[in-house]
Amino acid sequence: MNFIDDDTAPTPANPARRAWLRKTAWAAGAAALGGASLGLPGVRAAAAGDLKPLKLSWNAGAICTAPVPVALKQGFFEKHGLQVELVNFAGSTDQLLEAIATGKSDAGVGMALRWIKPLEQGFDVKLTAGIHGGCMRLLATKTSGIVDLQGLKGRTVGVSDMASPAKNFFAITLKKLGVDPDNDVHWRQYPATLLGEALKKGEVQAIADGDPTIWTLRESNHLQEVSNNLCGEYANRVCCVLGVRGSLVRKDRAAAQALTQALIEATEWTANHPAEAAAIFAPNAPGADVGQLTAMLQSHTDRHHPVGDAFKKEIALYADDLKTVGVVNGATDSERFAARVFSDVLA
Repeated sequence: MNFIDDDTAPTPANPARRAWLRKTAWAAGAAALGGASLGLPGVRAAAAGDLKPLKLSWNAGAICTAPVPVALKQGFFEKHGLQVELVNFAGSTDQLLEAIATGKSDAGVGMALRWIKPLEQGFDVKLTAGIHGGCMRLLATKTSGIVDLQGLKGRTVGVSDMASPAKNFFAITLKKLGVDPDNDVHWRQYPATLLGEALKKGEVQAIADGDPTIWTLRESNHLQEVSNNLCGEYANRVCCVLGVRGSLVRKDRAAAQALTQALIEATEWTANHPAEAAAIFAPNAPGADVGQLTAMLQSHTDRHHPVGDAFKKEIALYADDLKTVGVVNGATDSERFAARVFSDVLA
């Protein structure tokens, strides 16, 4: 279900969602929120003392997290009664999920294909919504002769780490095409900033990573985009997700609801205003100009931000995918796993 910041938006079809929206600031207006206008249609800020403080972890260098600073800058957090502190987290995914589970952070935004394995190990973090799809790409030189994923057989692919979402994603898609990602393709790790150099030197024949790094390399080095996570069955599959501390979901469900709704609305706003969203995000990507960032956002599926059963189904599908390449335990019941790590806070 999409949410837009337009007064003409249709009423959500989900009755449970309608009931919840009626109970929130989205419908309650001044009865719940008062104070200075934020410049958004029908939005008024709560008095500072009424805002619930939360910490949200994110990767400030990843364009797919653009809705996070958008939600802060455009007042979506305040609209839903939250005072959100953004924490730029550069550690491992295990460290991030541990920080959320133990209360050092209240929530985080990250990539499903990086989070599912550690979530399988039992971190007390609940996925509450998908944010968008797109942003992973595999590139080769135009003279390499690599025009599709099957062309990677016997070749070496550069990745930023061996558990990166891009490495996992393209391993999955290779497997589905009948190419063994472990034996038919070689993977070599480089710092993301050196992937282009590795390709130029011939140390690898293709590179895979996420935006903005991979987009910038494609444009600056005139590379060919062989594949991405915007095609086939993944054209309508989320890749970036919101995870909330399990204890927050259980003890303060209203705060988890508010955070989830704020980010969904910010994501829809990003889809409707890509240039403005790019300008808000730009300070976090000094190597890319606003025009490039706008084009990246336009290529992503920011209108695809599933919740409820639709999101739970996508989690299960990714778990199934990761089982095929040995990342998730083959004995794991994907549907039961999805039900365990997901929480429908908007129901």
